[in-house]
Amino acid sequence: MAHSLKFEKEMVQTSERVKCVDLHPSKPWILAALYSGNVCIWNYHSQKIEKSFKVTESPVRSAKFLVRENWIVVGADDGHIHVYDYDTMEMIKDIEAHTDYIRSLIIHPTLPYVLSSSDDKLIKLWDWEKDWICSKVFEGHQHYVMQAAFDPNDLNTFASASLDGTIKIWNMDSGSLDFTLDAHSKGINCIEYFMADDKPFLISGSDDYTAKVWDYETKCCVRKLEGHTHNVTAASVHPQLPIIITCSEDGTVRVWDKTSYRLDNTLAYGLERVWTVAYMKDSSKVVFGCDKGTIVVKISGSNGSDSADV
Repeated sequence: MAHSLKFEKEMVQTSERVKCVDLHPSKPWILAALYSGNVCIWNYHSQKIEKSFKVTESPVRSAKFLVRENWIVVGADDGHIHVYDYDTMEMIKDIEAHTDYIRSLIIHPTLPYVLSSSDDKLIKLWDWEKDWICSKVFEGHQHYVMQAAFDPNDLNTFASASLDGTIKIWNMDSGSLDFTLDAHSKGINCIEYFMADDKPFLISGSDDYTAKVWDYETKCCVRKLEGHTHNVTAASVHPQLPIIITCSEDGTVRVWDKTSYRLDNTLAYGLERVWTVAYMKDSSKVVFGCDKGTIVVKISGSNGSDSADV
């Protein structure tokens, strides 16, 4: 049960505002994208900065490890996708990708593709094996596109979330729109797929202060998670533990039981607004990015044992 879990703060790295965090699957690294235009890699074992460099004078809102190539891909308010070798920090590519801020980048799990979402209302598909050619443009949102997520059960399908209040489901190969959910009364900041009882669901977080859980097959909202007192910036389901985590501009992280949707814990770390969360399979660590820095939290069972192998 989620309420038997303990959340222990392991490390705080103060910095400028952190808009995105990512965990490397095999190295003890946290990648942080900063509003200052910098990108940092922090080692959570040594608790030291491994690498830090200036990408642009504009805020960086998304940065991801592209482990297959030993790269970092970065999306910024300058509309560019910046690609670096994370061992040498050499720039691999600088792509003039969008005409407005890039809100998020996601990496396809198996194919050489990156999806970028932007304030220009477009989602673009990039093929790094073809010199980063833009192979598809997905058009249909009426406001900024804040995030996208691939369907783990059908990697030719992805969902997008927009400040127009809708979730759209797209076919990657054809470029066509499958369907639209009129999901929230205000803008949507985040979207993620998850499985429960062998059924696919979506979770979305919004400026209406709520997160919603959607039955993907019936296209119905099955639960509204209420309690935050400001915009919900991130909503995510842990890959192994029975918990949903939501983050908010109210400065709190809320932990919900994945089955009952009951609120089990409210975490506040005093670093002002919480923007982003990251974790990975087979790890007990969860990372949060906030206005004043990054927090690493260890989740353990009530008896102190790790909830997942580090």
